[in-house]
Amino acid sequence: MKKKKLVVLTGAGISAESGIKTFRDSDGLWEGHNVTDVATPEGWRKNPALVLDFYNQRRRQLHQVKPNLAHKILAELEQDFDVYIITQNVDNLHEKAGSTKVLHLHGELLKVRSTKNHAHVIDWHDDLNFGDEDDSGNQLRPHIVWFGEEVPALEEAVNLAQQADVFAVIGTSLQVYPAAGLIEFTNEKIHHYYIDPKPAKITNMRAHLEVIPYVASEGMVILREKLKALK
Repeated sequence: MKKKKLVVLTGAGISAESGIKTFRDSDGLWEGHNVTDVATPEGWRKNPALVLDFYNQRRRQLHQVKPNLAHKILAELEQDFDVYIITQNVDNLHEKAGSTKVLHLHGELLKVRSTKNHAHVIDWHDDLNFGDEDDSGNQLRPHIVWFGEEVPALEEAVNLAQQADVFAVIGTSLQVYPAAGLIEFTNEKIHHYYIDPKPAKITNMRAHLEVIPYVASEGMVILREKLKALK
């Protein structure tokens, strides 16, 4: 019997329980920095040393944190569903937990890319410094989709949303577009679930949307039980 396709959009809230800080809960600051200084092309041009140091610190932190229960349950659900995760997060906690189909909308901390050829992406687990260059002598930069940049994976994410038999949103404020608009591409007749302790109001309300107002790990325990009836 063919497994149903469970498509899940995850945001900062699912990683927060693992100790990765978000900026949405702290007046626009991300680890004490204004996001315009460390997460925009303008910030990179203005002070690349600051940007490199910021992501080096995030990369080091990533080596110290572990997946939480929410990540683990999503990985376990692959036994019963064809699970595709679309994440706004740049960490690798979904992969660490065992999820095998993860699409990173906003890039990945453990990758870097050429400043001249954005398609030239390299796995990178250590600090990134000035002088670290691609094969053509171009400086490398964090493989992060900064505010104001295009989201290359968006088309694939839309296709996944359209194919979903079940759609879940976990730990996101649904304020950051275009990711927040993915739910609008889903079939209105399928089951939709939204896990967040402070759920946003969805203007384009889905007919079968169930809000689970808990943190990600608690909400996933509840969702796991609900999904058993949908296998």
